Amino acid sequence: MRNVYNLVVYISKYLLIFLSHFNKKIKLFVDGRKETFSKIGQLQNKNTIWLHVASLGEFEQARPIIEELKHTYPTYKILVTFFSPSGYEIQKKYKLADVICYLPLDSKINAKQFIEIVNPKLAIFVKYEFWPNFLNELKKRQIPTILVSGILREKHLFFKSYGGFMKNSLDAFHHFFVQNEASKELLASINFNNVSVAGDTRFDRVSKILEQDNSLDFIAQFKDNKYTVVAGSTWPEDEGVLINYINNNALENEKFIIAPHNINNEAIVQLKKAIAKKTVLYSDKAHKKLGNYQVFIIDTIGILTKVYAYANLAYVGGGLKTGLHNILEPATFGIPVIIGDKFSNFKEAVDLVKIGGCISIQNQKEFTENMLQLRGDKNYRTLTGTINKKYIEDNLGATKQIMNYLKTQL
Repeated sequence: MRNVYNLVVYISKYLLIFLSHFNKKIKLFVDGRKETFSKIGQLQNKNTIWLHVASLGEFEQARPIIEELKHTYPTYKILVTFFSPSGYEIQKKYKLADVICYLPLDSKINAKQFIEIVNPKLAIFVKYEFWPNFLNELKKRQIPTILVSGILREKHLFFKSYGGFMKNSLDAFHHFFVQNEASKELLASINFNNVSVAGDTRFDRVSKILEQDNSLDFIAQFKDNKYTVVAGSTWPEDEGVLINYINNNALENEKFIIAPHNINNEAIVQLKKAIAKKTVLYSDKAHKKLGNYQVFIIDTIGILTKVYAYANLAYVGGGLKTGLHNILEPATFGIPVIIGDKFSNFKEAVDLVKIGGCISIQNQKEFTENMLQLRGDKNYRTLTGTINKKYIEDNLGATKQIMNYLKTQL
């Protein structure tokens, strides 16, 4: 199987180059990796801590650890690698990292060259990023390697009869910090007992949002002290039910802020055109009396977290498509959250739906019914939001537990 894996990686390299001529995201994926080795060159012979994340969600899990490492070990260099362009493009200028780049494809040659240059004092992988050639190279060099905020599932190759080569790569990990007991039990089933259930570091990350300045003057002007729904990271499927509600059920004093996942010009124009209420774009807000508008479309990135601070209710997108976006950011503000029905791979969503802080909908009818109930019943909104806030408070502490361990490795 190892030879098959390496062959697939080799073929993927040329397939991706071909596809990059036709797909913008794949082009970013391919072109960005051309710069990796030149970027990491500046880390040669430096004391470096390497953190690898798949995309933006995993970066948010790494972020509180990066902040603590930078504070505790200010002389160390911080390297952050991304697999996905969607994460890299948003965080490529993150100030606490000394180098941010793409992880090269997981070939033997790439892994050996990368680890030789960086020679990290510590390697940290987040959630479920497992690249066997990189892990084997770390293992050969006996570099302390840990997994944080890990989630393991039975479908993973480690637990299959034909997944021996992937299981062997897990020997690289000195310790696994996982989110739940189920992951710990799965690792124990294949004889890995160097495991701690620490939870998810994102709880520590989102709790700090309340300590920062979340004020946005233009959002305050738009809100105008009225009941406001914030829809974050929406896809067309989400926007369909939202637009139907806005056009047919919204009251005049009910405000909506929509932050689409896709902010290309064509998509934004189509979204605005579909809304029958008076709508303004972030990019076109200058010299406008924002309080006169009912819908505000955020056609930019980087401000959604602060926008949630103005919400009475949040809708988080992705759950009507294939993958739910971050529900913890709005939840930390103590407001109700509505999501789609595809959330089974997200522990926090499963938990919050079960205890009533998060409401899952499957269709337009359910969306409208829940929107009307939450709009009309302030006590229900308060109770639901309080459940979310308490859930986050009850799950803090993963970063501290991980840092206590890291101090024994550095």
